Amino acid sequence: MLLARLAQVSREVAAASARSRKIALLAELFREAEADDVPIVIPYLAGRLPQGRLGVGWKVLGRRVAPAAGPSLTVREVDARLGELGKVSGPGSQTERTRIVGELMGTATEDEQRFLLGLLTGEVRQGALDAVAVEGLAGATGAPAADVRRAVMLAGSLQTVARALLADGPAALARFRLTVGRPVLPMLAHSASSVAEAVDKLGACAVEEKLDGIRVQVHRDGDTVRVHTRTLDDITDRLPEVTTAALALPGERFILDGEVISFGADGRPRSFQETAGRVGSRLDVATAAEAVPVSPVFFDALSVSDRDLLDLPFTERHAELARLVPEPMRVRRAVVSGPEEVGRAEDFLEKTLERGHEGVVVKALDAPYSAGRRGASWLKVKPVHTLDLVVLAAEWGHGRRTGRLSNLHLGARTADGGFAMLGKTFKGMTDAMLAWQTERLRELAVEEKGWGVVVRPGLVVEIAYDGLQRSTRYPAGVTLRFARVVRYREDKRPEEADTVETLLAAHPEVRP
Repeated sequence: MLLARLAQVSREVAAASARSRKIALLAELFREAEADDVPIVIPYLAGRLPQGRLGVGWKVLGRRVAPAAGPSLTVREVDARLGELGKVSGPGSQTERTRIVGELMGTATEDEQRFLLGLLTGEVRQGALDAVAVEGLAGATGAPAADVRRAVMLAGSLQTVARALLADGPAALARFRLTVGRPVLPMLAHSASSVAEAVDKLGACAVEEKLDGIRVQVHRDGDTVRVHTRTLDDITDRLPEVTTAALALPGERFILDGEVISFGADGRPRSFQETAGRVGSRLDVATAAEAVPVSPVFFDALSVSDRDLLDLPFTERHAELARLVPEPMRVRRAVVSGPEEVGRAEDFLEKTLERGHEGVVVKALDAPYSAGRRGASWLKVKPVHTLDLVVLAAEWGHGRRTGRLSNLHLGARTADGGFAMLGKTFKGMTDAMLAWQTERLRELAVEEKGWGVVVRPGLVVEIAYDGLQRSTRYPAGVTLRFARVVRYREDKRPEEADTVETLLAAHPEVRP
């Protein structure tokens, strides 16, 4: 497929306001694509690079190159050249990056150059996200959309399913089953403002501790154990304690969902940064494990003894979990029958907070496991308002923060795939965080100004705030009150940040 065709569809999708029109455009594109094009086409449409970060700054991308007279670049040629770009390192790397980018841009037409520049700077914001692509694939191949969604959930990759669908048709979806050793996207939770609200919505439910750790999915097949993150990265080698714990369980084949967390000598959880730092440590794992040991804590079972549990109600899945996993290795919980027992649920939240955890997750007892989706049957409750937002820009600090990027411009996702600024904050940052974010944000910079940098929306930060207030200064009509940084969430992608719609729904009293 020519890049020019992809760039054209990207523009048309950006201009389309109706979801049905976006789906039709993508369906037409997928009908034209070859199976090997799709693993590139899908992330490009969503504004992602399969290679991840390429280390290309504005100094390289800002160089003007005369465009080609006509289109000749294919998406696979572009992918190959960007793959070369991602491998460049060491002395002379800036010169080599400039050469590769210059050659690529010189082969592209003016329209293709604009698309490539948007792709490389993270500014492709046409709203063609994975959910729309699933519908487009269904329309292109005649497969039921629900079957495509389930296959993506079980494969953990839209691109993998798309390649199979376009190569072999709807019958290919039968290949994608829940399989020990192949991770699936985790079920996620919406937010509720209180335990009472959550219990009122769900009725009979389990109220479970919300641990401030790292989400893991543990697969055991005989003597083989694999551990995956919520983004499906394999981190088995970094967590030998989890492998040991999984091998000690009586089952031979299973898939469990849970978290790893580090506890101090007093039995209280260590900070998220300590747990995240341990999980992120790749070198000298033995020393890291001795300094910051982690423990797995499980809360769901997806498969036991080759039995697929995804469609069972949570009550039955937890019964399977309890038969397999001893109580000290399971998350604490309280089961309530409905709103008439909300007092018990609130008492459980209070005791959870006293133990040092960040809140609770309230789960409907009759709900299946909606892998890869933020289901309404799981509701998280925290005692303070928090949001996962994207950093859009940062201002240089003053005083002892001179030379550091300090004041963050914060954005939430909008319905069209872009971001709306909600305010700024310089609060809650340690010296170590200031140093780290200065380096990281300069890598993401697409424009440098006297006051700071404008960055590609690539970094998610968890923000605590006291409330909202109306403001004509910001595009959503509201701004955050007393916003402060809790932590950076490198385990989340920008498309997983909270939306303006979600924020306004949580604060109807200030809706513009």
